[in-house]
Amino acid sequence: MTIVQRASDLIGGTPLLELARTGTGTRLLLKLDHLNPTGSCKVRMARRMIDDAELEGRLRPGGHIVEPTSGNTGNGLALLALERGYRFTAVVDHHAARDKLRMLRALGAELVFVDCPPGGGVSSVQRRRVAARIAAETGAYHPDQHNHPGNGNGYAGLARELVRQLGAVDVLVAAIGTGGSLCGTARALREAGAGTHAVAVEPVGSIIFGGAPGIYHQTGAGSPAGFPVGDNVDRSVIGEACRVSDSDAFAGARVVARRTGVLVGGTTGGAIHVALRRLYAYPAGSVVVVLCNDAGEKYLDSVYDDEWLRARGVLDELAHRRMDRWFTTYAESVRVATRDRAARPAPVAVGA
Repeated sequence: MTIVQRASDLIGGTPLLELARTGTGTRLLLKLDHLNPTGSCKVRMARRMIDDAELEGRLRPGGHIVEPTSGNTGNGLALLALERGYRFTAVVDHHAARDKLRMLRALGAELVFVDCPPGGGVSSVQRRRVAARIAAETGAYHPDQHNHPGNGNGYAGLARELVRQLGAVDVLVAAIGTGGSLCGTARALREAGAGTHAVAVEPVGSIIFGGAPGIYHQTGAGSPAGFPVGDNVDRSVIGEACRVSDSDAFAGARVVARRTGVLVGGTTGGAIHVALRRLYAYPAGSVVVVLCNDAGEKYLDSVYDDEWLRARGVLDELAHRRMDRWFTTYAESVRVATRDRAARPAPVAVGA
């Protein structure tokens, strides 16, 4: 047993769970990065951004950090702040999952709320404006996760883990928001010599890849109308961009929970939906990895609550059945392939 002295020393080393495989030998694996401290992968990049700020002299003992967040980055920064003696202010809105906000408070963060836009949706533009104002008025350090290079660079360790665990990753699928986890991991995999195909998944209604703007209920992914897409969305390493509806994303999370007992966040459900839908499209024997960036326990009163989904018009039983059918079809394809291999006559040795 390894004994550490700080929770942040437990970052990394997260396992893989096989979700599905096909009769052609392609596997769909879930990188359980929600098992990091704070229940999210974002603690990886929070540590890197704080390390960089300290090395650059932008954050000194007793300093103050301020950042707009939907919760996960904020919780990572809150953990690092309490360990290193900093004050942390999180600029948030009520679109964030309530348990993320509760966790921020539990970790000692100060919360500054901004109003959500009329009609619902996220307030990314307003949160960013308020964080910048607080930084200017108080001298607080504002990392700006959307543009800070430490965001993407913070996932180099995740890429190294995947190489150690798998040797190669043919396809990497993840929800995209700031871009750090998908693009940073894909870039580091390529630098290690991998030819990984990166698939970015954003909510329908997000404008990262030029789609029509609209309201969406997936938190921590996408960008709303009027929000400038940051530098960490590195299009040079993204091979493909997909959109997923709230209904399909939340059905993905809920079906995985019922089949495996693992609770994942709604945006991870969207990434799983995309990967599962096209699993047969990849070459035989491909290794497909979905990044599980967020723990589902934060969404028991939203993604996993029928009434919450019904009130927003995103409870879709057909989407649930479709996900179940894909899992069943892939499992059957493995049984058929195994039966066919067993029925083939043994090869006759040359010269026999």
